[in-house]
Amino acid sequence: MNKKKLEVAIVGGGITGLSAAFYLQKQAREMDIPMNFNLYEAGNELGGKIQTAEHNGMIIEKGPDSFLKRKMSTIELIKEVGLENELVSNETGKSYILKNRKLHPIPEAAMMGIPTRITPFVKTNLISFKGKMRAACDLVLPKFKPSEDPSVGEFFRYRLGDDLVDSLIEPLLSGIYSNDMDQLSLMATFPNFKQLEDRHRSLILGMRTLRPSGEQKLFLTLKSGLSSLVRAVSDHLPEQSIHLNSEVQSIQKTGNQYVLRLKNGSSQTVDSIILTTPHPITMRLLGKAVQMNQLEVAKTSSVANVSLVFQEDQVKFGQHGTGFVVTKNENCTITACTWTNNKWPHTAPSGKVLLRCYVGRPGDNDIVDRTDEELVRTVLHDLSKVVSMKGEPQYSLVSRWKDSMPQYRPHHLQWVQQVRGRLKEQAPKVYVAGAAYDGVGIGDCIRQGKSVANEAVENLFHIVHA
Repeated sequence: MNKKKLEVAIVGGGITGLSAAFYLQKQAREMDIPMNFNLYEAGNELGGKIQTAEHNGMIIEKGPDSFLKRKMSTIELIKEVGLENELVSNETGKSYILKNRKLHPIPEAAMMGIPTRITPFVKTNLISFKGKMRAACDLVLPKFKPSEDPSVGEFFRYRLGDDLVDSLIEPLLSGIYSNDMDQLSLMATFPNFKQLEDRHRSLILGMRTLRPSGEQKLFLTLKSGLSSLVRAVSDHLPEQSIHLNSEVQSIQKTGNQYVLRLKNGSSQTVDSIILTTPHPITMRLLGKAVQMNQLEVAKTSSVANVSLVFQEDQVKFGQHGTGFVVTKNENCTITACTWTNNKWPHTAPSGKVLLRCYVGRPGDNDIVDRTDEELVRTVLHDLSKVVSMKGEPQYSLVSRWKDSMPQYRPHHLQWVQQVRGRLKEQAPKVYVAGAAYDGVGIGDCIRQGKSVANEAVENLFHIVHA
């Protein structure tokens, strides 16, 4: 049997592209497929939004700081690259919601803002008496009869009412996608809530069945920062296959193959392509190979975060907790603040306080374009309303993520299906994956990278053995 040596290109060196490369290489070896791959990253470093900075013994994440423990794809990859001993769980502590210039503790046993015990919910001042009575209607309301793809806000407002949604659920859920929950697809983001309602009719009763016992640590990270995962994965890949500062400018279909043309003037002919770039870039690259002008370009939003370092005696929170989120009607620019050294004690030496504040709301992305100094001043002004501070921070670090948060609008799943269907028809063996499609978290991106790698290898196997 003659085996043809195949060429695969991976475009984008974020965690999705790195995961695709790792599993592509692994699966090809296991299936004995002769294959070369090349990963092209336009920037000068790998990792995408996963970036870790170090300063005087502090570990400061510029992008995501952790991942959900229940999404096993991240843990599986960490084990495969030998970082299992670096895993560390978050410290638990009270979290708060800023409403009407006051910090309110999130009621105990509220899961994603949904009450599962009556007493803490009745006692909270976060929600009005009328709002509590409206939320209790969930226990008797019939099942939600949605449109084809309702928004998250539409579903929760029906079940629990506006007051609880705006005061508790919206600040907790919207930050995950940096999107207005009334414009966020329920089935593309939180289908599990609709599934619970389908089984139990009442969302509160359904959530009670999931209520954990004892202290729950939901998040994990790595002691040396999440960039250590990026380095470990890249160390398992051939050095000659990684190309930094290598921007792909166009893709052309030639027979059963594809030609990638790079900004530096070089080109490569390949049998298959895995694209992990933001969707607008993907659309531009495929412009000559696939007719996608009838498909709406995915919308994105911009966010930024500001990390601040203080001496312990400079700041007093008034409560011992891990941070707070902010209701959208609050006269406040920041959307959340994490007391990082409480949540992740390994990130700061004793005697230091490390805070991380987030800015950028849906429809108000201009804040991200302000100078570092303006952002720091704005954040300090907002913090001063709830945190007692003396003097200036010893260190600050601003991180911006322009047009980096995809907006999963209603009918997002159908849109993804259309994109992939068009590719299958007009550009077979070209695959798309990443935050724009099937989830924005680290675990979601790793899962997608692995999935498209397995699909690519399976199709390459058929070519080899044809």
